Amino acid sequence: MTRRPKTAPRKLATQQRAQRTVDALLTATARILVKEGYDTASTNKIALAAGASIGSLYQYFPGKEALVAAVIDRHMEEMMGVVRVALADVMDQPVETAVRRLVAVMVDAHRVDPRLHRVLFEQLPRVGRLANVEALDHEAYALVRGYLDVHRDELAVSDLDLAAFMCVKTVETLTHTAVVNAGDHVAGPKLETFLDETTRLVAGYLTGR
Repeated sequence: MTRRPKTAPRKLATQQRAQRTVDALLTATARILVKEGYDTASTNKIALAAGASIGSLYQYFPGKEALVAAVIDRHMEEMMGVVRVALADVMDQPVETAVRRLVAVMVDAHRVDPRLHRVLFEQLPRVGRLANVEALDHEAYALVRGYLDVHRDELAVSDLDLAAFMCVKTVETLTHTAVVNAGDHVAGPKLETFLDETTRLVAGYLTGR
């Protein structure tokens, strides 16, 4: 039986100096993942790139898998934070305006570091972070579901749970693919067309217009 790698941190950084060390380790991990890939990354390389001792690394993380898992958690939480702010900003806006804002924000979120996003997306099963992503998905569904409930009178759909699922998955899949795998679709003047067409797709589904 293959032993499952340990991905939980050994301990949490509570003091400012320790937090700086952990941040440096996670930043170095992300940089090495993008530059060299998962298989050639090592704790020695990460510690050296972070300007930390290997002892300091193992004080907080049991191995490479735990570092990658922490980078994934940080990256996904940053993206979810963007979604929370965007939906709060458009809660009282009409459907077309809200959808376009959400699509634009998701494009920006994926653009922060698309190469890192691609690498982390590939490593999700390996480091056991699928459950964490599913939890964030459920939060996104709940946020969108809350918006739809407020704007129920504007909608042509009746099953708001299904509608929230459709919206989140459509926007996430299209923006992820457009930015990470096919950047030409959101380059230069094409970005406005992408935003318009994706908004028409999602808002048209919701409103029937």
